[in-house]
Amino acid sequence: MTVGWLQVYHLARRSVVRQARQPANVVAPVIFPLALLAVNAGGLRKATTLPGFPTTSYVAFALAIPFMQGALFATMNAGTDLARDIQTGFFNRLSLTPVRGTALIVGQLAGVAFVAAVQAIVYVVVAFAVGVHPRSGPAGVVLLFGLAVAIAIGFGAVGVFMALRTGTGESVQGLFPLLFVFIVVSSMNFPRNLMEVSWFRFLATVNPVSYLIEGIRSLVIEGWNGEALGLAFAISAALITISLAACAFAMRERMTRT
Repeated sequence: MTVGWLQVYHLARRSVVRQARQPANVVAPVIFPLALLAVNAGGLRKATTLPGFPTTSYVAFALAIPFMQGALFATMNAGTDLARDIQTGFFNRLSLTPVRGTALIVGQLAGVAFVAAVQAIVYVVVAFAVGVHPRSGPAGVVLLFGLAVAIAIGFGAVGVFMALRTGTGESVQGLFPLLFVFIVVSSMNFPRNLMEVSWFRFLATVNPVSYLIEGIRSLVIEGWNGEALGLAFAISAALITISLAACAFAMRERMTRT
């Protein structure tokens, strides 16, 4: 194993262990989205009677919401943990070693991937428990896990970038309201084609989060929708690429200042 991969392995292991040792970082991203799913499903279940609604089960329709909210928590966890390392001086000590900046970023995101995988497993288990069976079958469930992890890594990289730029957990946490607005102003609660308020439908259409949600949703209620899945994975890839590039730039600046 090369030195670079050894660095990634040890930093990734540290990130995963730190997440596992902080139950709030794992439990909250699971419980809160499921609680909100229950509230939404109870209050909006009659929407399934509307002509053109894609399914008769609102729980199946809304199952994509916890995955997105879990990704939002990933942003906070990844960024806050790195900001803590910067504030406590661990980052400064690490900068004096041969550890590469890329290894630090990738290792940090390993914890995000770990939590996202746990979340996805719990969400799917809950779905089966309440009678929601993904139309895409076992292969679709596997793909659902992959898409959920990819989305979480993309959002987590945004948190890492903010931590590197500001060095404070408060700034990272300030992202939460902004990112939550992107989730709210999307197709999370209602199909875009049935939205009657034109300005909201426009915002939901230009909002990339809508297509991430619809990609996950398609695996649950449609089966295999190539267009929805293609858009979801393309947006996830673009988010990861842009966020990692921003992280690399911020890392160079942080290392220079250090």
